[in-house]
Amino acid sequence: MSGNRRISTFNGALLAAYFIPAWTIMAFKIVTSPIHGLYERPNISLALFVSDRLQLSGVATVRVAWLLALGRMTVVAFLAVFLVFIARASTRRSGGCEEALGMALLIGSVMSFAGVLMAAQAGETSALLRSPTPGRSAAGTLAGWRWALWWRWRSRGYWPRKPPYASGD
Repeated sequence: MSGNRRISTFNGALLAAYFIPAWTIMAFKIVTSPIHGLYERPNISLALFVSDRLQLSGVATVRVAWLLALGRMTVVAFLAVFLVFIARASTRRSGGCEEALGMALLIGSVMSFAGVLMAAQAGETSALLRSPTPGRSAAGTLAGWRWALWWRWRSRGYWPRKPPYASGD
């Protein structure tokens, strides 16, 4: 098995070309209309968790929506910095652009994983089983989805006590 598991510059540029417009549009929908933007399809897991589990007031829900928009715009900013860095050949060859891509992928994956866990806690299976959207296409989300379903089904007694892919007996 290879120990070098890096994303190539070309694949990083493809990720940026997809995530920058998609997440920018969703962030601006939240900024222009926080509640309506929060209940859009890519954000429904957070919206249902906030409304059903946390039972926040309207003002607090707007603040959570703005924090989500800020997180999405942070990922977009790191991806834009990555695209600027790969435009210069010297930075691209020296590997100076990898940090920006790594931060964007880290923040985006954490946001996606948290969204899956919140959907599982809110009991919204349509949010868990919906078609892939920008927030769910990160590589670590599938593992989070399995873990969230296992946790939910285990608490109801439908699944054995051993987590999926657990080592040992």
